Amino acid sequence: MKRLWSIFTDDMDCCMYTGIYGVERHHVFSHTSQERKLCEKYGFIAPLTPALHPNGVHAGKEAAKVDKELRQRCKEYYIAHYGSEEQFRQEFYYSS
Repeated sequence: MKRLWSIFTDDMDCCMYTGIYGVERHHVFSHTSQERKLCEKYGFIAPLTPALHPNGVHAGKEAAKVDKELRQRCKEYYIAHYGSEEQFRQEFYYSS
């Protein structure tokens, strides 16, 4: 099994928002397989309860809000550690 890591937390088995165990691991950018690979490279993976997982079948009302916040945090982290906003957009095909 692939060992995933996150810029958000060291505990990939516990929801970063609720502290509840039993999570789904959300690749913050996952429209393409390339984006999923980049998420794994940069640690843009968030352990979330099923209700907060935006791509999950049990996504609740807060899931879209959580997704937007995570995307913004990833962008800020990328700019602080790796490159410019333009480079971020080029890698993730994402504009905020």
